Amino acid sequence: MTTTRTLRIAMNGVTGRMGYRQHLVRSILPIREQGGVELPDGTRLQVEPVLVGRNETRLRELAAQHDVEHWTTDLDAAIVDPATDVVFDASMTALRAKTLTKAMQAGKHVYTEKPTAETLAEAIELARLREETGVTAGVVHDKLYLP
Repeated sequence: MTTTRTLRIAMNGVTGRMGYRQHLVRSILPIREQGGVELPDGTRLQVEPVLVGRNETRLRELAAQHDVEHWTTDLDAAIVDPATDVVFDASMTALRAKTLTKAMQAGKHVYTEKPTAETLAEAIELARLREETGVTAGVVHDKLYLP
């Protein structure tokens, strides 16, 4: 019998081009539609996106269009929600360090667009916080290995 585990991913900035096309449409939805990803131990890992942004009308439209049950304009609530496993950030760079800091302080794993911060000092502080909290942190580099 296959065990399925679901990761609930709060996707901040999903109404923008990168958050929508690159991450929701080309990554998360295909994983969900294929029934998740089978891990080496036989467990199936499924994803459940939670659309997060500032434009309620656009979020509502995207959720209906892609059969996504949960969406919110309240980023802080999505971050502290006990059901949220991962906070993904593709919002404005100027807001990124603050968002990632809140998420890591809440014990959430993070995955983010680049750059992670506007300054070297902010980036170093994020790395220090990641060490302190022990969460998993990833930065998008999906085009790194293309020819």
